[in-house]
Amino acid sequence: MASSSILLSEEQFQCSICLDVFTEPVSIPCGHNYCKACIRGYWDSTDLCQCPMCKDTFDRRPELRVNTFISEMAAQLKKLAPVEATPITPRQTQTTTLVKSGEVPCDVCTDTKLMALKSCLVCLASYCETHLEPHQILASFKKHKLIDPVENLEDRVCKKHERPMELFCKSDQMCVCQFCTEGDHKSHKTVPIEEEYGERKAQMRKTKGKVQKMIQEKLLKVKEIKQAVELSKIDAKREIADSVQIFTALVRSIERSQAELIEVVEEKQKAAEKRAEGLIEEVEQEITELKRRSTELEQLSDIDDQLIFLQRSPSVCTTLPPTKNWSEISVHSSVGVGTLRRVMSQLEETLGKEIENVCVADLKRIQQCAVDVTLDPDTVHPVLILAEDGKQVRNGYIMQNLPANRKRFVENPRVLGKEGFSSGRFYYEVQVKGKSRWILGVASESINRKVCDVSPSPVDGYWTVGQWNINEYKAYAGPWVNLSLREKPQKVGVFVDYEEGEVSFYDVEARSHIYSFTGYTFTDRLYPLFSTGMNTHGDNSAPLIISTIKSD
Repeated sequence: MASSSILLSEEQFQCSICLDVFTEPVSIPCGHNYCKACIRGYWDSTDLCQCPMCKDTFDRRPELRVNTFISEMAAQLKKLAPVEATPITPRQTQTTTLVKSGEVPCDVCTDTKLMALKSCLVCLASYCETHLEPHQILASFKKHKLIDPVENLEDRVCKKHERPMELFCKSDQMCVCQFCTEGDHKSHKTVPIEEEYGERKAQMRKTKGKVQKMIQEKLLKVKEIKQAVELSKIDAKREIADSVQIFTALVRSIERSQAELIEVVEEKQKAAEKRAEGLIEEVEQEITELKRRSTELEQLSDIDDQLIFLQRSPSVCTTLPPTKNWSEISVHSSVGVGTLRRVMSQLEETLGKEIENVCVADLKRIQQCAVDVTLDPDTVHPVLILAEDGKQVRNGYIMQNLPANRKRFVENPRVLGKEGFSSGRFYYEVQVKGKSRWILGVASESINRKVCDVSPSPVDGYWTVGQWNINEYKAYAGPWVNLSLREKPQKVGVFVDYEEGEVSFYDVEARSHIYSFTGYTFTDRLYPLFSTGMNTHGDNSAPLIISTIKSD
């Protein structure tokens, strides 16, 4: 056994990381010493390059060179205290411990198998404390490689040279013996197994940390998705409640209008019946008078005496009782076009108000998806001029000498936003006040920017609307769709729901809907698109201005 002075020296030559006598000791700038593999592994496992003991931090990794003095002292210490170089663990002191399940038995014990304390890579055998003694005493055995007890020792010996595999070939990523480095692995980079083990363990800790971080990120994403689902449920309930309220109001309005129409019809019918009764009474009076006259005439017709006949019928024979011309008098109970038109106008007005209320509420929700859009100078057409803050663009009508760029528009006066979107919802607003021509919307990242295309459509990767002339507005949906707008938009809002395949446009100040592209499947990144249009008639010099959206 080593003396107390040797024990003291051993403590002084122990690495504070592996707690063993130094192997390839190196010194770092702060003055502390470590095994080369240990300090490398420690630095690989952390983002900071610092001393494990004093925590001094270095801007970059120091160049590691073996401290020859400490290395020689450590080697001498190992020679003087061979047993301590491979210290016995606490369980090895149990000299009479029987082998339990999962433990390695001594290969020498014959009757009762005791637990092995060490395995020898040279002897290819495992020994209990008693049978290990020759390896600790005899000089011929002291050079043998002792390790913690393991089974299947033959797997740790080179099959070709029958030597312990003490080295690791980095080139072939395999364990080799010393003789292998003089043959098949002569020109390969090899390191002691202990060093590779330290590096691998350090890398494993680092990888484990990354895996744990990835797990946390995935768990966070799951939490975000669950929260999104809950928010979606809340939104769905709110939308259902809003729609029920709106449709209930519409149904009530229709029922009220229907009741009013029925009441008007019934009142008109009653009035018509009353008038008809009066007319019937009057006609019946005339019929009675005519019947009386007919009786008089019948009586006169029976008189044969000419004198008497002429005396009695001076006027009866020539005049008729006074009656009305009933051919121009009619009775009907029709409500009339005017009444029905008035009812329908009221319904249309009510429906318009409800739609306006829906649009206002819809726009408020959509504005919660507002994003900060900045124009991308790498995409701007040479004729366009961007403001320094990237929030305005106008047509300068003079071609600028701009750097060639595959992203740049070369035929159409257009520019894209810097940020693209491949998921979720986003919304932005653009002031178009004072302009007679413009195009706004979104475009796919893969659009052809080198061709002239005056009517961008979804087929080409564009979802846009625009002002074609002073009072002409169109949606570029393939064939143009003419838009009938009540007011001239001063500020246009653009909303995109990527997953739903929707692009919608709003008149922000009128709080009204302009047009929607729906039912599309987006697979490419979408970018906000702006086109100023030309200034052929001198009425289109105003810029397009990206507005700042204030949350309520």
